Amino acid sequence: MQKILVANRGEIAMRVMRTAKEMGIKTVAVFSEADRNMPFVRYADEAICIGPAPSAQSYLRADKIIEVAKQTGADAIHPGYGFLSENASFSKAVSDAGLIFIGPSAHSIEMMGSKIAAKQAAKKFNVPMVPGTEDPIKDLAEAKAIGDRIGYPILIKASAGGGGKGMRVVNKTEELEEQLRTAKSEALSAFGNDDVFIEKYVAAPRHIEIQLVGDQHGNYAYLFERECSIQRRHQKLIEEAPSSCLTPDIRKEMGECAVAVARASNYYGAGTVEFLVDESLNFYFLEMNTRLQVEHCVTEMITGIDLVKEQINIARGNKLSFSQEDLKIKGHAIELRVCAEDPMNNFLPDTGKLSMYQIPKGPGIRVDDGFEEGQEIPVFYDSMIAKLVAYSDTREDAIQRLCRAIDEYYITGIETTLNFGKWAVQTDPFRSGQFDTKFIEKYFKPEYLQQKDELAEEVAALLTASVWEQYKKPESATVTTKGNNSNWKLKRR
Repeated sequence: MQKILVANRGEIAMRVMRTAKEMGIKTVAVFSEADRNMPFVRYADEAICIGPAPSAQSYLRADKIIEVAKQTGADAIHPGYGFLSENASFSKAVSDAGLIFIGPSAHSIEMMGSKIAAKQAAKKFNVPMVPGTEDPIKDLAEAKAIGDRIGYPILIKASAGGGGKGMRVVNKTEELEEQLRTAKSEALSAFGNDDVFIEKYVAAPRHIEIQLVGDQHGNYAYLFERECSIQRRHQKLIEEAPSSCLTPDIRKEMGECAVAVARASNYYGAGTVEFLVDESLNFYFLEMNTRLQVEHCVTEMITGIDLVKEQINIARGNKLSFSQEDLKIKGHAIELRVCAEDPMNNFLPDTGKLSMYQIPKGPGIRVDDGFEEGQEIPVFYDSMIAKLVAYSDTREDAIQRLCRAIDEYYITGIETTLNFGKWAVQTDPFRSGQFDTKFIEKYFKPEYLQQKDELAEEVAALLTASVWEQYKKPESATVTTKGNNSNWKLKRR
């Protein structure tokens, strides 16, 4: 494998290309017209525009991407995450074109991409399941019968779905007809498939996932867990590894269940098995993501394993470079997704220009980003700007390090999740590890951030006044300032 086309954009494109460069592999970037000036385009050895800004006309054009791969002489295609990364037809088309797909087989993607098929496969290996259906719901009468049997509240979920689309909570029978119709309509619109299934709604679970890797020779290993319970709209905002609540025995049991799920589909590559965990630490299979996860960084920090490098070597046909016995948890890592969203306004996406963009540095800080100062945040794609990761020997130290890094992360021109992140990790529920997927709903109010902003402004005003008074006094002649660069005058968002 001498050249890889990266079929993605932004920070994940940069992430893959950096590892490829370290491995002596050349890279090809494909980009939309909106991304022409993005850093990943300049970083690649070659870059080809594949269409207009909308994803359907660029990053989702499987035929165009494969054509560019052939044109540039690429041996393989890395899909990153999102876009075509979990598209079985794309995986097959890449292989049929004589190229290497850096990911699992089309069979594994198809099997695990269907939540129903994934549940059926997991059940064969006695993986704990949330009570519910294993087949698509045929009609309202069947849905009512299932609801009566397992008890309300229940959760209707799209079989082919993700990101909260096609998902509805039903608290009583009278709501079922409307919510079933809505869920099926959303599923059809988002995924082209209106199959839905029903499971018992676990009201306030933790969302914990297991990272695993498998090669094409039948070797598997799990790289421990990630805690992903702090979410909005069923999408993650803060992740950490390891979880603060698991015992070594439960961690081992969950890891072995994750490997069993992978074996069920002859899986190879990097993958993630997601579980719901209740307050008694009972865990239930949720789904499998057949790709690299956004939050893979925290796993890399506590294991020392480069997951992208493993993906590439597995795609080359190599065996895993380590065994389960080689893996140990070292330290603690916390990741904040820095998104162009306004926490003061229900986390609605924000767009604009990055008037100021300065990333934090120092020991234990990792920033995976894809933007530079002066660039526009486009409306066509995901709102994530960067991933800010703090690593240290202990969880408490990692929290403190993350707070320091947030204070040093300067972004103006748009609203971001930075202030929310600092508030969240300093709350008692987070610090004690006593939180679940309802964290934002239970504890967060927009005015909490407003109060912090007002306090910061008051402190800044007092400091400025104090400095000015000192400056006016003759004896303060020895106190000098260089330029106009005080951080107190920078308005961080």
